[in-house]
Amino acid sequence: MSVKAAGTVRAKALVALALVCFFWGTTWIATKEGIQHMPALQLAGIRQSLGGIVYVIYFLWKGNRFPKGREWWPVIVLSLLNFVLTNGLTTLGLKFITAGLGAILSAIFPLWIVLIGFFRTGALPPVKAVTGLLLGFGGICVIFYEHLDHLLNAEFRYGIILSVIASWTWALGTLYTKSQATRFNPYFSIGLQMVISGIIMSSIASATGNTVPIADIPWQSWAAIGYLVLFGSVISFIAYLYSLQHLPTAQASVYAYLNPVVAVISGFLVYGDPLTFALALGGIIILYGVYLINQVYKKVPAE
Repeated sequence: MSVKAAGTVRAKALVALALVCFFWGTTWIATKEGIQHMPALQLAGIRQSLGGIVYVIYFLWKGNRFPKGREWWPVIVLSLLNFVLTNGLTTLGLKFITAGLGAILSAIFPLWIVLIGFFRTGALPPVKAVTGLLLGFGGICVIFYEHLDHLLNAEFRYGIILSVIASWTWALGTLYTKSQATRFNPYFSIGLQMVISGIIMSSIASATGNTVPIADIPWQSWAAIGYLVLFGSVISFIAYLYSLQHLPTAQASVYAYLNPVVAVISGFLVYGDPLTFALALGGIIILYGVYLINQVYKKVPAE
């Protein structure tokens, strides 16, 4: 690939990452709104099932085939890591903790990427990149400083445990996705993962009695599900996979620091939540951390 072509691909990957930062940031609002009117696991199951069906229909129409034999194993593993555990536990965790605390815990994800990568290879990213990641997490803590004491609150303990596990499984799933991307169409694979995980989560919700009749789901939850399917699943996962394929993993993971900033601003626009000095200061810290990371990987190909 020529230098010019590589630059074009990188620019597209950064645009894709920006879309992920925006849309996944707004899904906090949609998820919080949706689970006010229906069980969290049922919402997650419906969301993933519908999003996955869209993917599967499209790729079958384009002539793609279903996996064969051992090709199913990565799909099944990733459906458990990326959706059943990550999305399911994150959605369920929001029932027991505040959105601000959830944002702090989800921001651990890039640090998991570094730690897991270290234990796999024995190598850490460049010092400037690690500094940027730590600054990003520090910026999140500044923005949501009022929620830091919730980490010691026994009432939030269950939600904290669920959210930490979710951030860890998402990091594992991200690294595994990257390693498997060349073996099977990763976009078609995401659709299959969504369908499988949607069925599993819906079955668990039904078996445990955590459901409401479909006819009783209010329009607010259906509107949230619709937004989550279109923007949080279909569009965002295409963008995320593209950025993950063409950017270093540590660089692609910075969306986790920008999502909460988007979530807070969305809360201001939708609900009139106040914008604070902490948001401004934390946002500046995050942007500087992201700047450092981008400087490190500016001319480095995806690993």
